Amino acid sequence: MRYLILSDIHANIDAFDTVLEHAAGRWDRVLVLGDLVGYGAEPNAVVDRVRELNPDAVIRGNHDKAACGIDDGSQFNHIARMAAMWTGRQMTADNMEYLRALPMGPMQIDALTEICHGTPFDEDHYIFDASDAGLALQAAQRPLCLFGHTHLPAVFKVVEGIFEGDAPDPDRDTVVPLQRGARYLINVGSIGQPRDGDPRAGYGVLDDEARELTMFRVAYAVEAAQQKIMAAGLPASLANRLALGR
Repeated sequence: MRYLILSDIHANIDAFDTVLEHAAGRWDRVLVLGDLVGYGAEPNAVVDRVRELNPDAVIRGNHDKAACGIDDGSQFNHIARMAAMWTGRQMTADNMEYLRALPMGPMQIDALTEICHGTPFDEDHYIFDASDAGLALQAAQRPLCLFGHTHLPAVFKVVEGIFEGDAPDPDRDTVVPLQRGARYLINVGSIGQPRDGDPRAGYGVLDDEARELTMFRVAYAVEAAQQKIMAAGLPASLANRLALGR
């Protein structure tokens, strides 16, 4: 089975549609790791597109919670909170209910894989370093845990008791072999708002029969997404950062 791994779309339909076009023919089922909305100007279009894909699993992210009122966004910075409030006002009633019904992670998919937004022990916690990754690997219930939230592609693993962490090379597709007996914690990156200095959208495809995960980067029409953000009256910084990948 080949799973399309989508995370942190953040209401960026231009990036999302480009990813889906690039991924055509590469997948059988879909897993979505949260933050469908927030920051970008097309929340309903993104939610509609996710629903059309009929994913095997979708979990919520912190921006999904803030946009639909589950969380008040008090821990967000000013701009993120403004964007969440704006998003909540734009959502259709049906899509708002869809966001409210999204389950929290972690979620076990099969014997190999589980997904979470932040970590298996806290859906809102960020994994930025070896300490966070180590705690997450200890909490994970499956050999492979896929996470999002940081918008940073990363591969952490424990093989024969040795911990390793690495950022994939953005200039080529990265294939991660999943060795039997090892444990993996992988972030395929953000579709809608990358933050590793590369503005291209990131996504992944997991082939559980071949036991390998491939991470892709795809250029999209950043200018179109920026124009929509500005036209919506959202903060200009949300548009500017798309071109920087920050």
